Amino acid sequence: MADYTIALTGGIASGKSEVERRFRALGITVADADQASRDVVARGTEGLAEVVSVFGTDALDAEGDLDRPAMRRLVFNDATARHRLEAIIHPRVRLALRAACAAAPGPYAMAAIPLLAEGGRAAYPWLHRVLVVDVPVDVQLARLLRRDGIDGALAWKMIRAQAGREERLAIADDVIINDGPVAALDGAVTALHGRYLELARGAAVRG
Repeated sequence: MADYTIALTGGIASGKSEVERRFRALGITVADADQASRDVVARGTEGLAEVVSVFGTDALDAEGDLDRPAMRRLVFNDATARHRLEAIIHPRVRLALRAACAAAPGPYAMAAIPLLAEGGRAAYPWLHRVLVVDVPVDVQLARLLRRDGIDGALAWKMIRAQAGREERLAIADDVIINDGPVAALDGAVTALHGRYLELARGAAVRG
């Protein structure tokens, strides 16, 4: 079981998925917050039952699953509704991530948390370090336009909806600057993997 946990975070189109893929290739378990947020409100869960209790059956689609498009529209236009939904989902996601990381084989595990800066590192006291994938905003914008095929106005809106670059860097223990070719990530990830193995071994000795 892993006793050392690294958070992986970064802004939209920063290259988090590429970094995550490389850590997985090294045998590291990565618990994904986006996947956990879907799992905790899957059909038959207590999370989905609470969503229905708060928002009514309009929160469900015809198959009895969470109607994600409808809920996105609701919370986008209603801050109170968004906070109520987050109060249901976020605590369950944090518990799921912690359990997955604790149960992971190997000396350390990772938790991929895209909105860590927005929610605050204090909400995850069990994290040992935070790795931020960082890119200049102009690179982020260009990648987002290319990746999603959207116009500049929408791309800027998506970027500004997240924490700023400075806010993410403020919570970082480690940073990968991903403003070059994808292949350049290999060396950065390999170096950090070695560092994390050392830190995890040191924590195990002290523990």
